[in-house]
Amino acid sequence: MPKLFDIKCPGGCNAGPEGFWAAVDVWIKKPHVANKRLCGVKETDGKDVDREDLHFLLKDPESELSQDVFSFLQCGISPAHTHGKDKPWPSTVRRLIPKVNCYGKTLHKDLVLKDFDRQQVTFLPYEEDSEGAVSLKKGNIYQIRLCSHDYNDWSLELHILYPDAWFSDGVVYPKLPWLSSDLLPKLVRWATQCKSSEFRNTLSLLPVEKYSLTYQQLKDKYKAMVKVWPEVTDPEKFVYEDVAIATYLLVLWAEEREEKGLTSRQSFVDLGCGNGLLVHILTNEGHPGKGIDVRRRKIWDMYGPQTLLEEKAITPSESFLFPGTDWLIGNHSDELTPWIPVIAARSSYSCRYFVLPCCFFDFCGKYQRRQCKKSQYREYIDFVAEVSHVCGFVTEEDCLRIPSTKRVCLVGKSRNYESSAEAEAEQQRAHYIQSRHTTSGVIVQGSDVTKHVTDSDRTPGSIWGAGFQPRDKVETVRNCATLPRDFVDGVVLHVANVLLAMTKSDDGRSSSDWNPGGSLSVSEVARLLKQETLQLLKKECGGLQTLLRNNHQVFRVEGGMVNIRDWRDRKSFMSVAKGKPVGSGAVKTRLCWFHTHHPQGCPLQTEQCGFAHGPEDLRLSTRPLKKRKTDAF
Repeated sequence: MPKLFDIKCPGGCNAGPEGFWAAVDVWIKKPHVANKRLCGVKETDGKDVDREDLHFLLKDPESELSQDVFSFLQCGISPAHTHGKDKPWPSTVRRLIPKVNCYGKTLHKDLVLKDFDRQQVTFLPYEEDSEGAVSLKKGNIYQIRLCSHDYNDWSLELHILYPDAWFSDGVVYPKLPWLSSDLLPKLVRWATQCKSSEFRNTLSLLPVEKYSLTYQQLKDKYKAMVKVWPEVTDPEKFVYEDVAIATYLLVLWAEEREEKGLTSRQSFVDLGCGNGLLVHILTNEGHPGKGIDVRRRKIWDMYGPQTLLEEKAITPSESFLFPGTDWLIGNHSDELTPWIPVIAARSSYSCRYFVLPCCFFDFCGKYQRRQCKKSQYREYIDFVAEVSHVCGFVTEEDCLRIPSTKRVCLVGKSRNYESSAEAEAEQQRAHYIQSRHTTSGVIVQGSDVTKHVTDSDRTPGSIWGAGFQPRDKVETVRNCATLPRDFVDGVVLHVANVLLAMTKSDDGRSSSDWNPGGSLSVSEVARLLKQETLQLLKKECGGLQTLLRNNHQVFRVEGGMVNIRDWRDRKSFMSVAKGKPVGSGAVKTRLCWFHTHHPQGCPLQTEQCGFAHGPEDLRLSTRPLKKRKTDAF
């Protein structure tokens, strides 16, 4: 059997068999992380299979195909190990679930056979029709082997049983070169990674197949929103993210209805609903509910009267309880995040919640870290889970598939106490909230949380947390865009001159060579600036790094390092977000910084540069001008 490809595994904490099988498990259980056209898999329970068990797939055990398969499975067996020739293989069957089902009722499955003695895993793909008949895809049988050269020297090998018969449809059957150029390097990386994920696998609480089908339906239904998005935020990110969150909730709620035998669709309230798209989708899909946010968005007017959105500041208090609501939602709800389990618990015994934490807030103010051994994100998720547990919820954690780094959600579907113990549960909540306020130095009114509070005891409108501050109605713009132009230009010129000076000395470069400058970390650049300059930037969201990134014409900031941008590099012509040339639609409407300030001018000819080489090269912009401060500091 010809070896198709091999790649050496670098030494590391997980190199060798342990790392190999960990990487294989990723490919078996989560193939979508490598093959982006898959949504996931559905696995059956593993069992040991022998030659007889394989007959359902191979049909004729005496055929040439069967002989080839068994030889393939036992490849590399030595005379000293012939006693293991008929040893059964630990196996699992996985059903591949494509993002878009283009196969009708035909199911695509892999019989995965693990051989721990030989350190190899074999994939036998087959198709199953609606009547249960199976057919082996013999041309796509492949095997991944771990080969040991010495104690610290390992490599992975990919073998194909019939490479000339390989079939590819680009979805469940990828192209053959992809296995060697993409999959194998990923397996090596997974095998040598020392750190396991702090979080659960994506969609661990849902049936992946239902999620995939629902997501595609909603995506097709609401993708037109991208074209009419009136907000300044990225439409593709926000539309498809909210579609994915809506998909998750709809499948979660459908499973709940089936489990509990519910006939009506669950009601909801989205606290801090933002653009309201999630509310709009859930309402359109038949769930009664509304969204509340401190600030009205432009897009609200596009949804129509059936989508209920309220402009109102939310304060954790008796005024914001929802006893008739099934679910409370906190989607990137910022300062409300830790309060949502509390509000749900106090609304009614049957109220449930879903929260997707983003920014790190305690009950009052920013969350203060306490455990340096965890990432800040992991610690904050644990804090919100602790709040949920204290509030009496059986708390479940999951990871969404959304275009965001903050993807971990918490779900409270049931309580960890009986309804008759509500009084004791409320006392526990009150004492916990008080302890959090005491720890943070906030004085809490005793009448609010120190005594047992029943529905009849609570004062209408009473606030539970002294010091809680809802977000401002008017959003403050803090992205360095409102800084005085002279101030920004001065910082840019100073940093650029330092970078250029790093390669100014005679290093063998001819005078005709364009100086690309040196490289400094963001922290090193910060040390170049005066303290008052850093203080001013600190008030802006992102600070110095944001200023440098905003001036992308001059700087390239990658991996925490700052460099002069060389526009001769093709990548510099492409926008990270859209894949369009920088300045597209506004060519020559701004002066070229390099033409004006670089000692050797712009590295591009006038006709090649997207920026103007002098006032005579400027063109009028069709974009509305933004007002900026011009007074110097």
